[in-house]
Amino acid sequence: MVNPREEPDERNPSRAEQWALTHSRAEDIVSCSGIPASSLIYYERADYQRAHIDDLHSRPTDSQPMNDSLSRRQLLASTLAASAATALTQFSSVKAAETSQAKPKFACFTKSFQDWSIPEVCQRFKAIGLDGLDLTVRKNGHINPDKQNVHQELKQAARAASDAGLEILFLTTDITEPDARAEEVLAAAEAIGVRRIKLGYYKYTGFGNLKQQMDRVKLKLNSVGQLCARYNVLPCVHIHSGTSIPSDGFMLYELLRDFDPSHIGAYVDSLHMTLEGGKDGWRQGLDLLAPWIELCSIKNFQFKSKGRDKQGQLEWNDFNCPVADGITPMPRFMEVMKALNFSGTYSMHSEYKGGGSFKDLSTEECLVQTDIDLKFMRSII
Repeated sequence: MVNPREEPDERNPSRAEQWALTHSRAEDIVSCSGIPASSLIYYERADYQRAHIDDLHSRPTDSQPMNDSLSRRQLLASTLAASAATALTQFSSVKAAETSQAKPKFACFTKSFQDWSIPEVCQRFKAIGLDGLDLTVRKNGHINPDKQNVHQELKQAARAASDAGLEILFLTTDITEPDARAEEVLAAAEAIGVRRIKLGYYKYTGFGNLKQQMDRVKLKLNSVGQLCARYNVLPCVHIHSGTSIPSDGFMLYELLRDFDPSHIGAYVDSLHMTLEGGKDGWRQGLDLLAPWIELCSIKNFQFKSKGRDKQGQLEWNDFNCPVADGITPMPRFMEVMKALNFSGTYSMHSEYKGGGSFKDLSTEECLVQTDIDLKFMRSII
């Protein structure tokens, strides 16, 4: 589906329009082949589309054993496609109901401010010029769905934000499954008009079968996405370095390439994409993910030596640092985001507490550093 933030240009179609065009061509192929549209998961490349149609034509009969890799691919495709028509229609309403923003908004991740009440957070965020909150609604979050009435707490939070002249721009959740707890959070989000959430994390559980693990994550994303669609909420998948799935932009692209951008969104990250992407991998990842990007985390990092291992290899740890002081080239990163016409939400992460930070700051000091980071970001946007 075409992202409403991008103006159509027939001479130079956006990536979202190219994505939609590819799907339209795939529908033509399906129509000519006689295959039911519900049996096809669309791929961006025509050779993948035709190859997949060939796969569908060559499905074995009951008397023919299925090739393992073919079986997995068909199972994944048929499972994802089974409810695609209904789900994608519902997901499209999330964006169709919105008007395009003239410019991005800045939220702040509330993790480092959870010892302040939400009304105090709102007042303090407003004072430094933020537009809203990236509110933690998860285990050990500002709102804990396991211990609190999430409907009541989110209504109070929305009122506090409105009173301060702010918005709850999105929720950071730990949702990974379409269970009753997730549904309660989504219903509460819909009730206060929050249209985007960050999902929880899927973990890489061991070497040797990453493809199969990613296929399982795709299925989970599809089922979570269907639940989110019922509540007009767009689930966004965050890139996190290390043993997360996805750990970089290329992996997230592989997870999302079969989904309409109105089904699942991408939550990109200036720190984690550079930590895994090196000199230019972060930029290439953004290029691939362009149609799906809805949220962007702002943070930066440096390295420090932790000594040598028993073989004599010097080892390094990464740590969070002020946005203008780290390895991610933030002016270049923002130039790419502007080139993509990004008009979503930037979240200042301000994770400056504990051993993973350049200093273990107090909550008050975190706010001071957030103010410095925000001023820098507004100067380069």
